[in-house]
This record gives sequence, structure tokens and C-alpha cells, in this order.
Amino acid sequence: MPDKILVIEDEERIYDFIERGLKHEGYQVLVAVDGETGLEKTFSALPDLIILDIMLPGIDGLNVCRQIRETELQVPILMLTAKDAVPDRVAGLEMGADDYLVKPFAFEELLARIRALSRRRAPIESDAPLIFADLWLDPSTRMAERNGRNIELTAKEYDLLELFMRHPKQVLTRNQIYDRIWGYDFGGESNIIEVYVRYLRAKLEAMGEIRLLHTVRCVGYALREP
Repeated sequence: MPDKILVIEDEERIYDFIERGLKHEGYQVLVAVDGETGLEKTFSALPDLIILDIMLPGIDGLNVCRQIRETELQVPILMLTAKDAVPDRVAGLEMGADDYLVKPFAFEELLARIRALSRRRAPIESDAPLIFADLWLDPSTRMAERNGRNIELTAKEYDLLELFMRHPKQVLTRNQIYDRIWGYDFGGESNIIEVYVRYLRAKLEAMGEIRLLHTVRCVGYALREP
């Protein structure tokens, strides 16, 4: 999942709608209201994904996309187009956009497109052992140890622990965890995350070890030392 998203859109109603929704999902959001500023923020902030409107003041979205693709920056680009602008959608894809979304759109569809692009462009994760404090995890064998003590994990317990080990000290929201471990369509009202965090804590702290998996109230969870 990308952490930083740049929205290049000049309509306040639209970029405010996108910004508020994405921030609620735990993303860091930057906004540019014209093409020139969008290019500047692209190369200064190096976002993980760009949402780019075609109709922009100054440099239009197609030329913004073209200029980005002329560099070595391989950031995913999701273009926003008008309902009847089929030629613009084709041109955007030919300029190097990864996907497009037709206005008006539901936020859930935008979120699904973002997640799909993130999975498509996600780097291959290393199988090198992961270490945090006295906790050790080997992705190649799916084995875990704490202070030399072997920890038996179920498949989902392992997946959840690996997610935290790959993002140490970072607060992961419940929605981010659902998306990565159970999939976007999983029921968001379930307490499945709390259940598995409780299982993990019991196994990680079985010999009285200090807590590493902490609750961040009203947000999510983080793997960090006290």
C-alpha cells in the first residue's frame, strides 16, 4: 500500500473529497491545483502514487504524465477523466498512465483502484531474515523466534507478524491490515484483527517478555519497543 499520494486536481470539491477520504484511510496526501505545481511536487516529494486530472490549468494532465514518464521515476499514475472523454482516456494510457477513473466516481472505487495499482507495482519483498529487538522471523521458512525461543504460528498469525516486522515502528491502521492480510472485501466491522493480535501477544509474551505489539488507540497497531 502506498504511504504518500499526490493529488493533482484543480476542482476544490473533488480534491477535498479525495484528500479527506484518503487521510481517513491512513494515507499521507499532498495536493497540487495545477500542472506545474504537480510536477514540482512529484519530483520533490517523490509520492508513491499520483492521482492526476486531465483538465488542469497551465500544463494539462496529459503533458504532466508525459513529462513524468520521460524521467526514471516509475510512480503509478491514476488519471481522472470526464465521462464522455474517451479520446482523453486513450491518450492518457498512451502517455504512460497506469489506469483511469471516470468522473463522477464513488470513493470505494477510487480506493480499490489505488490498492490494485499498489499491488501491481509492489516491489518483491526480500526473503532475508527480519529482526526487531529480540524477535526474529525467517520469511523463507516462515519460522519465528524470540530470544532464541521457537514460536509456533498459524498461517494468518505468521502473515500478520511479518506485516508488522516489515513495517517496524510504523502505525498500521485497521484498514491497512485488513487489506494486506484478509483482502479488501473482508467485513470491516469484524473484530478479527483484535483476536489475532491477542493470539500473537500471547505467543510473543509466553515467557514474560516485554510487549512489542502495541495498540494505538483509535488508529491501529504498531510494532515498537516500550
